[in-house]
Amino acid sequence: MRAVGMMLSLDSDIRAMAGVGQVLARKLKILGITTVRDLVFYFPYRFDDFTRIVSIRDLKASETVTIRGTIRLIQNRRSWKTRKIVTEALVSDDTAEVKVIWFNQPFLIKNLSSGDFVSLSGRTSDNFYDLQVVNPVYEKVSVDEQSLHTGGLVPVYSLVAGITKKQFRTLIKKALDECLTQIQDFLPEYIVKAEKFFSLQDAVRTIHFPDSLINYSKAKQRLVFDELFLIHAFTGMSKKNLVNIAAYAIPFDEKVVKEFLKNLPFSLTKSQKIVSWEIMKDMSKSSPMNRLLEGDVGAGKTIVASMALLGATHAGYQVALMAPTEVLAKQHFETFVQLFSPFLSSIALLTSSGVREWTRPSERRTSDVPKQSKKKMREDIYQRIKTGSIQFVIGTHALLEDTVSWNSLALAIIDEQHRFGVGQRKRLREGNAGQAIPHLLSMTATPIPRSLALTVYGDLDLSILKERPYGRKSIITKLVPEQYRTWVYDFIRKEVSKGHQGFIICPLIDVSDALEVRSVKEEYMRLQEGALRDIRIGILHGKMKPQEKGKIMHDMLERKIDVLLSTSVVEVGIDIPNATFILIEGAERFGLAQLHQFRGRVGRSELQSYCFVLPTESKKEERARLKIFVSSNDGFYLADKDLELRGEGDVLGSRQSGMPFLKLTDLRDADMLKKSREYAAKICDQLSIYPLLQAHLEKMEADVHLE
Repeated sequence: MRAVGMMLSLDSDIRAMAGVGQVLARKLKILGITTVRDLVFYFPYRFDDFTRIVSIRDLKASETVTIRGTIRLIQNRRSWKTRKIVTEALVSDDTAEVKVIWFNQPFLIKNLSSGDFVSLSGRTSDNFYDLQVVNPVYEKVSVDEQSLHTGGLVPVYSLVAGITKKQFRTLIKKALDECLTQIQDFLPEYIVKAEKFFSLQDAVRTIHFPDSLINYSKAKQRLVFDELFLIHAFTGMSKKNLVNIAAYAIPFDEKVVKEFLKNLPFSLTKSQKIVSWEIMKDMSKSSPMNRLLEGDVGAGKTIVASMALLGATHAGYQVALMAPTEVLAKQHFETFVQLFSPFLSSIALLTSSGVREWTRPSERRTSDVPKQSKKKMREDIYQRIKTGSIQFVIGTHALLEDTVSWNSLALAIIDEQHRFGVGQRKRLREGNAGQAIPHLLSMTATPIPRSLALTVYGDLDLSILKERPYGRKSIITKLVPEQYRTWVYDFIRKEVSKGHQGFIICPLIDVSDALEVRSVKEEYMRLQEGALRDIRIGILHGKMKPQEKGKIMHDMLERKIDVLLSTSVVEVGIDIPNATFILIEGAERFGLAQLHQFRGRVGRSELQSYCFVLPTESKKEERARLKIFVSSNDGFYLADKDLELRGEGDVLGSRQSGMPFLKLTDLRDADMLKKSREYAAKICDQLSIYPLLQAHLEKMEADVHLE
């Protein structure tokens, strides 16, 4: 709690505010609010329009209005039909009086009394006898006092259970009253003047409590510009700073690359050749590569990454490959052991649950015995990573632990992370004996619209794989009405009888009464006892332990499971070449980009594959969106459509974007994107003369982990 007389500041703990105890503080933390600054910059997502203040005699039915008057009578009674409590009041002004009713709010008679002057905002209703105001928002005010919760444009915020709208608005008002003048405007004055922007203080005050829609629009315009400008300036600064940091220059070895390609059972596509050359040129420089490899599902990113890591290890350096999950890390381990057994002497797998190592038979040591303890194996691998005798290590975030020290880490490959944070990269450099920063190759199978990539990933050079590997067939996708469900199950049985496997995706793990969609556990029981009772079904979901997930995926790879019933945990990276079908339940609950990721779990071999989309709801707009998905196998086209229809959150997902600053921005605003990018580009070489902006960007660099 705040000491008596101590001034509240933007950096004060939220508990320093009057009325915020431990319980409320915990609720606010769920919203990401731990300081007063967090509260002030937590913006409303919409407004209730209570701007129409009318006299009681001018009220008409079915209108949203605000009235101000005195309570003449207030009481609770039970409705004769439902026996629920109804609170009735009689409110009058200088012109007339009106009946006001609230349902299921008996506590109101403790808050309101006869004689109170109130402001009420709500909708009028005609009950055949007279007009009444039903369930209005209320607040007690003085005759000349401006109202906070009624009248005008009243902000509405995304909240959690246990925090009321009125309570939150009151907190916002208190914070602004005490701390608004502490907000420092970091935007250079010449930009503010040139664009006729609000000051930052005016913009923040107005975005919460606008006096008109015009001023709200101006406030939002200023804050949206700030969000985009800061990201462009931040990524520009990051890119510029990397140029001055040393990295290992890895020469291109044409002979070893040709030897590697000769052993592959297929030829590279044109885009794989182009992208591989871009990466190898970057790695030959003494400044660190910072590249995002973006490829549609099944486009062959792994082979491109393989050539990069082959170049680094052949030059005598170390490579780390970090995956988001243990399942994917183990899958990578198996894949790279097959690919690199002729070229590397050892490959290690390092996760929080355990370690594994593959060693070329001619170089296996006596310590590589099954009876070696897990602890001893882990310590042994740590030591040999430190000495450099293990050149290639695959793992999860366990690679970033303090116990991992590198001898000469030259390349970090990040799979499905989209971003690798400043702090994470610093950790790898600090654990690197040579103190050189590793080249970074970040890979994603989520096609990202160009406008989004240039904004959120502006510090990364972009390489794109658009072609599918030769011999892959286009996946046949069908939107299936509920009445044809039996036909889909018959099709699944036929595919399984051919020795093929597949997936069924459900939105939920457990049964939900609130959401009428299928769950993994419910479907498992239903299918085992019904339509697929003779088929081996496995379950995969996010609540399972890593060892359980690993066993399920191993059984799937070994063809001990015919159909894997899963939640969206199966979305990223799982590679089952024998899978030829996927059924997506409740498909309307997923974005186009996510549906495309699901579809990418099949069609990973020369076998013809199929995707069946079963929506739970039949809303016209949802079916139209699903028809877009069915009509195209082009992930980049679908990503653009997602951005157009649902915004950037659906394309990236809040976790994947790594940028928590886009609170108000719509990345479909091409003019604002262009304007903010141009200003940021000009200012990156002049940061020293704008200390407030520079400090703001440095704080972003410290705060953002971009994981």
